[in-house]
Amino acid sequence: MTITQNKKVQFQDLGLMDYLPAFEFQEKLMNQIIATKLHNRDRTDDGYDSTPNYFLFVEHPHVYTLGKSGDEINMLINQEKLKEIDASFVKTNRGGDITYHGFGQIVGYPILDLDNFKSDIHLYMRNLEEVIIRVIAEYGLKGERSQGETGVWLDVGTPFARKICAMGVKTSKWVTMHGFALNANTDLRYFEYIIPCGIKDKSVTSLARELGKKLSDSEIDELKNKIKLHFQSVFEAEFI
Repeated sequence: MTITQNKKVQFQDLGLMDYLPAFEFQEKLMNQIIATKLHNRDRTDDGYDSTPNYFLFVEHPHVYTLGKSGDEINMLINQEKLKEIDASFVKTNRGGDITYHGFGQIVGYPILDLDNFKSDIHLYMRNLEEVIIRVIAEYGLKGERSQGETGVWLDVGTPFARKICAMGVKTSKWVTMHGFALNANTDLRYFEYIIPCGIKDKSVTSLARELGKKLSDSEIDELKNKIKLHFQSVFEAEFI
């Protein structure tokens, strides 16, 4: 059996979509990839079906999601307040604690078979961070990693440390889902109702706050293109 790595990635921008339908769509793609892998494993001939990869952009209406290792104590408001601020709360199966998704945030969901790249989840997370670090460098911002705290940060090691991009993933059979949430025009007030990622001593920021202006629709499109370009470069992938 000849196995070749498929580094082509099918791209789709889902636009504005509620969290649960997007979650179900990710899960469907993930399960299809896993089914192909299991079929390959169980084949008795020399055939091999290459596994696809996907990369989704999506924007969610106001929602707080709690990872499987998270603690509900980091949600600081009750159901009544959630209703008042027009937000929902969902327990999900990614790693990490609680985070917020909402309008003006670019959420990226790579559904990759890491056997097509490198079967190393630690490297995968560092590569995701590297993509965002390179993207925000184009806006004059120095993105950094914070020891033991996944995501991309500014001014690490100072009293002004703040997160600009949160990350959390799930893997099964080396297939990934979930991904990153980059704050572009995000309304940061929504983070005041949680302890983001369970980290109490650091704040959250956005590109709009750091640049001192809201990004226009065309600038958001440009930002998405930068993410795609740097993703292709870091992962040595090709979008189709």
